[in-house]
Amino acid sequence: MIGIISDSHDNINAIQKAVELFNGKNVKAVLHAGDLVSPFTARAFRELESKFYFVFGNNDGDKVTLTKRFEEIGATSCGDFGDLTIDGLHIALLHGTNETLVKALAKSGEFDVVVRGHTHEPGVKIIEGVPVINPGEASGVLSEKSTVAILEISNLNIEIMQLELD
Repeated sequence: MIGIISDSHDNINAIQKAVELFNGKNVKAVLHAGDLVSPFTARAFRELESKFYFVFGNNDGDKVTLTKRFEEIGATSCGDFGDLTIDGLHIALLHGTNETLVKALAKSGEFDVVVRGHTHEPGVKIIEGVPVINPGEASGVLSEKSTVAILEISNLNIEIMQLELD
């Protein structure tokens, strides 16, 4: 299983709840589709027991320090675009500010799955047989719902899950 999170926007409580969920599900990796925002949020991801990959979003300002702090906890920065293979599953990881690019990646035939964020709207769209997964917003700042996703590697089953924040 792969955990998917996006748009955490400095919400430490939401990040901690997501980490607890991902650890409880024993996910193999966690993908963050951008808008971590501040370098201090790395501390909240420190308890994550799986590999952690992230891309930058449009609200990530200090990318140098973000990268440094996250690499200190063992995370891997993919810059603005992640081209990942996890257990044979080829995944495109991006924030997704450009809808045309998101669709082009799904239609390219190169990726099994496209993971994106930015819109704060959780859901899965199938484009030419390729799931485009948006976990929604972990922060809950726009929708007042804190959501993440779980992707089952073997069958591409995707579950959007709401986090219960304190």
